Amino acid sequence: MPRKLTWTDTVEIGLALHDKFPDTDPLGVRFTDLHQWVRELPGFDDDPNKSNEKILEAIQMAWLDERD
Repeated sequence: MPRKLTWTDTVEIGLALHDKFPDTDPLGVRFTDLHQWVRELPGFDDDPNKSNEKILEAIQMAWLDERD
């Protein structure tokens, strides 16, 4: 069974978002939407309140790196 994703798994989350939304520009996604999309990923299991702007930026950058 695959391990659960948490907010600290920024690279893995970025990869998963790239796979789910391949034509989306990560820099154009509002943090409120990004937060929701992460919570809806299969295997994500963490407290929604443990996220913050720094974590969301790290996820966004990991997603952007995957696109390049």
